[in-house]
Amino acid sequence: MKVLYPGSFDPLTYGHLDLVQRASERFGDVIIAILDNPTKVPTFSIERRIQQINSSISNLQGIRVISYRGLTVQCAKKYKVDLILRGLRAMSDFEYELQIAHTNRTLDNSIETIFLATESHHSFLSSSVVKEVALFGGKVDHMVPPIVATDLYQINNKNK
Repeated sequence: MKVLYPGSFDPLTYGHLDLVQRASERFGDVIIAILDNPTKVPTFSIERRIQQINSSISNLQGIRVISYRGLTVQCAKKYKVDLILRGLRAMSDFEYELQIAHTNRTLDNSIETIFLATESHHSFLSSSVVKEVALFGGKVDHMVPPIVATDLYQINNKNK
């Protein structure tokens, strides 16, 4: 079974990796799809995020990283996936993610979405929280893989 895990991954967190690993164990073939959203200014380029993710998943099998523009359902169709994977941290995530899942079904009812809850010790993690902690000089090593932490520290040292 092939699963598409879409997101910005800006930056990749241990919560994201938790879901990738568990999806890989359950479904085998996982495509991590980085949304290239022209309405947002990312911290890291698409190319750098691909490098960060590939470095962080090098010990896992059956996973590939792509980037895409446009609708997630179009990406899912292009790569012939069986399911779209979305992560949940808290009840507030569920409301938003359910809305997205329903919207995707109205666009293409052949595409199903599944939800996985992150492990509880990752439930506080979000990319925006990680970026804010790093911006103000806090440690993020326990929140993100080493390559991402290094990149965040380098960016924030340049901005001082």
